[in-house]
Amino acid sequence: MNEKNVIGRELEGILHKPKRQLAMVFDLNKCLGCHTCAISCKRQWTREEGMEQQWWAVVNTQPGLGTPKNWESLGGGWDAKGEPRSSRIPTRDEFGDAWQFNKDEVFHGGKGKVTYLKPVTTQGEAPDWGPNWDEDEGGGEYPNSHFFYLPRICNHCTHPACLEACPRGAIYKRAEDGIVLINDKQCKGFRFCMEACPYKRIYYNHVRDVGQKCIFCFPRVEKGVAPACARQCQGRLRFVGYLDDENGPIHKLVHQWRVALPLHQEHGTQPNVYYVPPLSPPSVDINGRVDPSRPRIPTEYLEGLFGPRVREVLTLLEAEKAKKNQGQPSELMDLLIVYKWPNDIFPDFLRDPAEL
Repeated sequence: MNEKNVIGRELEGILHKPKRQLAMVFDLNKCLGCHTCAISCKRQWTREEGMEQQWWAVVNTQPGLGTPKNWESLGGGWDAKGEPRSSRIPTRDEFGDAWQFNKDEVFHGGKGKVTYLKPVTTQGEAPDWGPNWDEDEGGGEYPNSHFFYLPRICNHCTHPACLEACPRGAIYKRAEDGIVLINDKQCKGFRFCMEACPYKRIYYNHVRDVGQKCIFCFPRVEKGVAPACARQCQGRLRFVGYLDDENGPIHKLVHQWRVALPLHQEHGTQPNVYYVPPLSPPSVDINGRVDPSRPRIPTEYLEGLFGPRVREVLTLLEAEKAKKNQGQPSELMDLLIVYKWPNDIFPDFLRDPAEL
């Protein structure tokens, strides 16, 4: 992770525009909540000492408190004038400590019929929070309970608040692809980056005293292999590519069809991870009568996540879906369905990692 191609740090307060920008688009209508993405990332990158509690790729249930706990209310990023917003560093408990289990007692101690697996924190206490503590709880009231899954990684922003906040110049944005990285030889663990990031996607390694985060699998990308989270995704919802490739799925979803939206764009960091917002079943009354005018997932809630264009995007998605159901052609639906894997979803990164 000690990438040598360190670009010079640009002047404070201006955009960090690379020659090309890699990006991801998540189609939230296809996320299964299986966490295969999180496990593939965990096994590949966060197995070293001090990384036990780190989940560079997470899948949160929305509505929910997220990872770290209440991250949406912790501040960071930029205000409308381009000034840094006040913020604070999430605590270790808010991230959720790594758990241990009494496996020896249950499986090898002869007590498997009288006890059960119990999680404890590294302090030996029963946990009261974890990265997916509120998984599948969601919001709403019966009979209109609802939730959807929100995968999250570092957004590899065009105006990264973490980069500007680092007094060591340890964070940089690669010129060739826009990936934001931390040089762990320069990092001294001050954690201003964690405070500045409005998405709270940077972790602190308490053993090595450095900040660590998603690296967009750049060692794989450089060899033509898709990031682990995208290649292992069971739902085929993670599109990967360059924003300027007019023939690629990223450009088509973000710029041509304009159905992929950034998360909390009001933070001013210009994230390069985008989301196709989830469609919603209609609400029903207590007798099961359907009210098609009222979606079960409140549109106002989705606007709070993805901005004011949500209504326009949802209307377009519904219209294109209806065309497809009627046997009419729909380029957008064909793009989102992903008939041919992996060609249709990350065409620039088709190489099988087993070949390396």
